Amino acid sequence: MLVTSHQPVWLAGYIPDIPTPFDESGEIDLEAFARLCERQIVGGASALVVGETTGEASTLTPAEHDRIIQMAVEIARGRAHVIAGAGSNSTSQAIELTKRAEAAGADAILSVVPYYNKPMQAGIYLHFKAVAECTILPIILHDAPSRTLRELSDETLVRLARLKNIVGVNDASGDVARSLRLRSLLGPEFRLLCGDDVAALACLACGADGCISTVANIAPELCQAIYSSCRQGRMQPARYLHKRIAPLAACLARENPASLKYALCILGFMHPNTRLPIVELSEPAKTDVERSVAELGDEEIACRA
Repeated sequence: MLVTSHQPVWLAGYIPDIPTPFDESGEIDLEAFARLCERQIVGGASALVVGETTGEASTLTPAEHDRIIQMAVEIARGRAHVIAGAGSNSTSQAIELTKRAEAAGADAILSVVPYYNKPMQAGIYLHFKAVAECTILPIILHDAPSRTLRELSDETLVRLARLKNIVGVNDASGDVARSLRLRSLLGPEFRLLCGDDVAALACLACGADGCISTVANIAPELCQAIYSSCRQGRMQPARYLHKRIAPLAACLARENPASLKYALCILGFMHPNTRLPIVELSEPAKTDVERSVAELGDEEIACRA
């Protein structure tokens, strides 16, 4: 077993992956972004993810990416940690993004497995090793094989976990049993996060520490109640609450981030605007989101700005 002692304990619970709001002219809507961040902090989030998958990072300029990190840090004021997306399929670009995120005040980095170019496991290891060597910040690896076409193997993850500032993994592989497997391989202090709201409760029950979540943007307090119930061993209420959010989680996952943006628009938090190649939802998809939000209800959504 690999036993580590450098992991931040705040990497736990439901951690929202914050969308990047755009106004009607296509510019970042900083006021809406501030509302989204503040709402999550009030709702009990220990950390915020900005400039990653849901934040449409690939469409942001470097200056825009810097600005939303800086603004999240300014809004948090130490009340929550800021995790900056800083991944790329180019190692040199991932290093540059990581350095910029550190300069902007981020508390940690979320770095995705290189996508499209399908590197071998040896290349994935050297990619993340190079990123880790360029920063003093904690790094969470993001394994999302449905998006990257390459998985982060257990063996590669164990090797990477020996590097002092690689502190956790956001596992979006869909393999629920992996949490049990990784916990035995990596020890109790390495932070295991689920990247799939639908599977989150099962992963928590199998030893995961939390979830980097889309649904938490809609129902932050409900998500934190699921985590708290699970950690207290109160699985019946945890299952009941998770069942309440499951239809919305499945709905949002189909067309994220457009679906999440539309849901937040319904609730009055932001415009639903996206940047190409992401487009707004079709009318049938909008109806599905409206139905899922309505079924959840105002009481579960709560925490309105």
